[in-house]
Amino acid sequence: MWLTRPFCFLTITLREEGVYHLESVDLQQQIMTIIDELGKASAKAQNLSAPITSASRMQSNRHVVYILKDSSGRPAGKGAIIGFIKVGYKKLFVLDDREAHNEVEPLCILDFYIHESVQRHGHGRELFQYMLQKERVEPHQLAIDRPSQKLLKFLNKHYNLETTVPQVNNFVIFEGFFAHQHPPARKLPPKRAEGDIKPYSSSDREFLKVAVEPPWPLNRAPRRATPPAHPPPRSSSLGNSPERGPLRPFVPEQELLRSLRLCPPHPTARLLLAADPGGSPAQRRRTSSLPRSEESRY
Repeated sequence: MWLTRPFCFLTITLREEGVYHLESVDLQQQIMTIIDELGKASAKAQNLSAPITSASRMQSNRHVVYILKDSSGRPAGKGAIIGFIKVGYKKLFVLDDREAHNEVEPLCILDFYIHESVQRHGHGRELFQYMLQKERVEPHQLAIDRPSQKLLKFLNKHYNLETTVPQVNNFVIFEGFFAHQHPPARKLPPKRAEGDIKPYSSSDREFLKVAVEPPWPLNRAPRRATPPAHPPPRSSSLGNSPERGPLRPFVPEQELLRSLRLCPPHPTARLLLAADPGGSPAQRRRTSSLPRSEESRY
């Protein structure tokens, strides 16, 4: 515990690690009792169910309490406590004016109290200004934990802090908070609006729209009445070539020749007949001149 005593201010920090032992154990106990009583008075003034400031909490957190003391007060010239303000650095996720998340670690106002009997005498501003000088911060750089209406009016009156940036937590920040970023800080992108999932690229989607037409004369073969039970798989979006199944079932040679004779002449038909290994052109002419009854036996 470090204790400095200016003319009318006390700066108190309690930590478990590196504790500075006072010369008197009684003095240390008195300081802890004062902090507990101040926490109770502040909770009562704010209608809180439990104090948020206590000596035990300060021993486990790196918080600082600034106490305003009237050195000439009663009893017996020992002075009287006027009020206190508790501050500490906290890691927070706050929203800026564009609703983007920002991870910052600002100085936070955690508790602020001036005794009811001495309010509206300038003591609150005097204590607040002393804290700003010691911490070397500007009022708009602060984050306030669940401020009361009295505190909001106080900040508006003395520091022109009026416009707040809406948050989803209990902390209040004012316009200008992001003018001086608090290191370390990490800005996160805004949350994207949820939309339909697009598993295919644009080229894949265009390919799926085009029906694959087999070459002539296979496209003249009779089509099935019902679609196949297992359609060919779609191409993936990773750039692989699409896998294709068989386009048409096997067509017998006799049925193919019959289809060729029924169809109008086509250059491809001449090529297929010329490539037929069944015999010479004369034999093919003799085959074509047979009666239909004999031809059907083949």
